[in-house]
Amino acid sequence: MLLFLFRLLSFLPLSVLHALGRVGGRMVYRFPDKYRERLQHNARQAGYTDPAFALEAAAQAGAMIMELPKVWLKNEESLALVESNDNHVVEAALAEGRGVLYLTPHLGCFEITARYLTRHGPITVMFRPPRKPILAPIMESARNTPGLRAVPANRQGVKEFVKALRKGEAVGMLPDQAPGEGEGVWAPFFGRHAYTMTLAGKLAAQTGVAVIMTAGERLPQGKGWRIHYVRLPDPFPTDALAQATLINKAMETLIRRFPEQYLWSYNRYKTPAGAPPQPSNATHDS
Repeated sequence: MLLFLFRLLSFLPLSVLHALGRVGGRMVYRFPDKYRERLQHNARQAGYTDPAFALEAAAQAGAMIMELPKVWLKNEESLALVESNDNHVVEAALAEGRGVLYLTPHLGCFEITARYLTRHGPITVMFRPPRKPILAPIMESARNTPGLRAVPANRQGVKEFVKALRKGEAVGMLPDQAPGEGEGVWAPFFGRHAYTMTLAGKLAAQTGVAVIMTAGERLPQGKGWRIHYVRLPDPFPTDALAQATLINKAMETLIRRFPEQYLWSYNRYKTPAGAPPQPSNATHDS
C-alpha cells in the first residue's frame, strides 16, 4: 500500500511535492516537542539563531521527505533536473585512477547525489535496512538503479568498499551518521564535540583514494538540484581524530553554502551506547 502511494506521488511535479513538503514541515514544526527543540538547539550551536531560519529548515526537511518518491521511482526524470558547476572536481579525481570516496552529509537531497554520480561510472554505497519493515519494498525499488550498487553497513559492506576502491572505483557514504560502539571519536563539529565515525577516515588513509565531500542543493520552485563537490586535501591524516576533524570541517564548509537545507533535527550530538566519555570541555547530550 505504501509503495503504491509512493508511486502515485512520483507522478506529481517536483514543484508540487516540494510545496506540499514545505507546508507539512512548517506544520510539524509548530508543535513544541523534541524534534523542534533539537532543530533549534543544533542550528543555534552553528550560529543560526534567527527563528525564521529554524522554520525554513523545518520546511526544507519536509521538502526532502516529499521529493523521495520522485527521486527513488523516477530516476531518469529526476536526473534530468540535476546540474553542477563542479564536475571538473570529479573528473580530475577519476583521472588519477586511484578510486574516489564520496562523503554525503544530511544536506539537501542526499539521495540524488549517488544517482548523479553514476554518470561518471559505477558507484557502491552503504545502506542501513529501514527500521520499519513496511518501508523495505520501497527501499528495494530505490536501490534498483543502473550503475548503483548498495551494500549493507556491516563488515561485509566494508570489505566490498575496500575491493571497489582498490579497483579504482567509487564508493559513497554518509559521514555524519552517529557510529556504533568503538567506531567513532569525539571531534569538533560547529564548535561542539560530536561522536564522529572513523570508517571514512580509515578507508581514505588505508587505500590512498581521493576524498570528495558532495551534496545536492535543492533549487527553488521545483527546478531540481545543484550538485556541489569539495575535494579534501591529500595526503589524508593517519590519526583517527585528525581524520574526523578534517571531515567535520569539510562538512561545515559545505553546509554553510546552503545551511537551511541541513537536517538540523538529526541527533548529531548524542552519546551512543558504549561510546567513551566526551572530552571535559564538551556538554553532555544523551
